[in-house]
Amino acid sequence: MKFRPAAFLLYIHISVLKVGAGDVCVSSQFTSSGECCSLCPAGSGVASKCGRENTKCQPCQNGVTFSDSEGLSVCQACSRCPLGVPQLSGCTPTQDTQCDCGTGYFLWKEGNGSTNSLCAPCNACGRGEGAVRACGAAGNTVCQPCSTGTFSEAKSPVQTCSPCSGCEENEVEIRACQANSDTLCMERDLNIISRPNGSEGPWDFPRRPVLIEEESSVFSGSAAPKLTPQDPQGGNNILIYMSVLAAVVLGLLVYVAYKCWKSFQQKAALGKARAAELNNVVEGEKLHSDSGVFLDSHSLQDSQPSKGGKRDSRLYMNLPPNRHDEVEKLLAEGGSRSWRQLAAVLGYEQDRVDMFGHGEDPIHTLLTDWAQQEGSTLELLSSALSAIDRHDVARALTAPNQGITVV
Repeated sequence: MKFRPAAFLLYIHISVLKVGAGDVCVSSQFTSSGECCSLCPAGSGVASKCGRENTKCQPCQNGVTFSDSEGLSVCQACSRCPLGVPQLSGCTPTQDTQCDCGTGYFLWKEGNGSTNSLCAPCNACGRGEGAVRACGAAGNTVCQPCSTGTFSEAKSPVQTCSPCSGCEENEVEIRACQANSDTLCMERDLNIISRPNGSEGPWDFPRRPVLIEEESSVFSGSAAPKLTPQDPQGGNNILIYMSVLAAVVLGLLVYVAYKCWKSFQQKAALGKARAAELNNVVEGEKLHSDSGVFLDSHSLQDSQPSKGGKRDSRLYMNLPPNRHDEVEKLLAEGGSRSWRQLAAVLGYEQDRVDMFGHGEDPIHTLLTDWAQQEGSTLELLSSALSAIDRHDVARALTAPNQGITVV
């Protein structure tokens, strides 16, 4: 098809002349010769589309097809009421089948050429929109944006746009009317803050708190003061919150100080126990070169008296070192469970036991620390070992001591 500039220019010229003369084409479609395409009236549909020739229409069949408005579409198939939904009126050339779907529902069709339908919930127009057609037997809600001078503040399937309100003579406009909100007004002589009559003193504030957002609407002039009264109740709440926060922080500081003090005590006790053990070992392994006789440290501790008198053979700390080693070795064969159970029976707290477990030799540390306490007798240790079913260690604990080894 060849492009004909002359025909195109003629079409543009005719369209401009019609628009200028006020003869506007409603369908916005034109024939090849520039003639406005006609719309088919309600009750009829398009039989032949507008093209070289103008639109040709044909009437809709009663009870079969319908067209409820003028346009350039074909006749639509009549709907059928869903099963169980009563029919209000039959289908006519200008109106579809009317079904009683109930309040808040409308008859929904699957497509223009389909007769399948069901009752669906109505749509609601949002804020800033109004209902042009209410939802019902005629169909779903039809909404359109509110025009200038109207508004809608609520979602509704039936509410239309309302005209905007105007402020009274004694009021001042704070916010102009918008599509989703009405005009906002305030009394012109509203005393938010004021001075006593004939006084130049300080401002008198109202008893309830007032938030001044737009000083320009209340005061005149650019030097108007911006005052925001404080809320006494809010100040009291802040004091309560600060007091609670201070109490929590103080409690945390006391807890940390207590834990540090306990840790210092435990470390001091362990250091004292290790120092005492080291002194015993050094004294027991001295070499007597004059007599030519070597006393091993095990027999030496049995034969030498302790400070302040004879050694008490009932105390665990007075056993020879070889007996200590044997007891510790047997306990080590039972794993960490044995010495932890023994520590619990001897009265140690869990955090103290965990501290022993972090060391290189927790069993030795435990028994050395316990031996420094008052009343750490063999009978008490033997009973504790029997309580955890370590009778083998208890027997080794009460075995006879070895004598002096001569070199």
